[in-house]
Amino acid sequence: MRVATKYAHLFTLTDDTGIFQHSLYSVPDPSQGYTTDDNARAAIAAAMLYQVYKGEEYLSLLRRYLSFLIYAQNKEGFFRNFMNYNRKFTEKKGSEDCFGRSLWALGYLLNVSFPDESFHNVALRLLEKAFPNISTLKSLRGKAYSLIGISLIYKAGTFEFDTGEIKNLIRYFSQDLIESYYKNREENWEWFEGQMTYSNAVLPWALLRSYAILKDKESLKVAEASMEFLESVTFKDGYFKPIGCKGWYKKGDKKAEFDEQPIEACETALMYIEAYKIFGKEEYLEKAKKCYRWFLGDNSQGISLFDEMTGGCYDGITEDGVNLNEGAESLISLIITDMIVNHTAKVYR
Repeated sequence: MRVATKYAHLFTLTDDTGIFQHSLYSVPDPSQGYTTDDNARAAIAAAMLYQVYKGEEYLSLLRRYLSFLIYAQNKEGFFRNFMNYNRKFTEKKGSEDCFGRSLWALGYLLNVSFPDESFHNVALRLLEKAFPNISTLKSLRGKAYSLIGISLIYKAGTFEFDTGEIKNLIRYFSQDLIESYYKNREENWEWFEGQMTYSNAVLPWALLRSYAILKDKESLKVAEASMEFLESVTFKDGYFKPIGCKGWYKKGDKKAEFDEQPIEACETALMYIEAYKIFGKEEYLEKAKKCYRWFLGDNSQGISLFDEMTGGCYDGITEDGVNLNEGAESLISLIITDMIVNHTAKVYR
């Protein structure tokens, strides 16, 4: 089965501007507009699909997502996030998460071999404009996503960026994550904050990326401890069960059971694949596979989130079953997880 058919909803959700943020059931919802968050991660998904299947259709998608990022970047080099259906951004500057996710996407593209050099050239131009803003970031996840992005820039080895400066930024962000970990760490709470909320795995994942470059033992120590704590929270029953977004998990309280979000399965799989790459332990690869199987029914409700009729992905697991809307983040999360887990040798890690 060609992925153009398997994940057909990716083409349904994408118009000439970019990928729509939401859908009502399987029908794209223009009233909710677009986000740079989604288009940045869709660029990664399209690049991965191209790496595996070499179809021109994925390059066509990538051009649209990259064009969206060009338009999203403001004069100062930050990225605006929310755009309405009239192609008007509703803010002058997006979140630091959005900034970091954009760096992740652009850094990823530098490591992919394309027949058209314009993909690399555009990514470099956007990164050069964004680069002076990296050291101004304040939010923990913004720093973590940015660390992943600049680690990818480093791995690409492009002469446009000074490797010493990149290493210093990686060291700076790693130290911030480590300090946050020790500030919040207590007995039975090995975490970076006083609560576990969204995109949890990106924090230890970022430290693993840092270790792969700097070989800093403290980064590795904190990455392993926090990864083990996250595992104790999300794999209690033998299958992956992310923390629910309706209440999260505050230190000393019970974790929220629902709603379970696809992004958590995706980023946890990315974390475990990174750990597998470093340590070579099969247990990490198996955990990544369990994150993928979460999408297919190995979850708390025993229901698949993949819609075989549309090629889309349901928006999460609720107490009553699944959220039947099929938005961008859910499908992108499934595609990236599939590519990184089942086609590890073909996609850049």
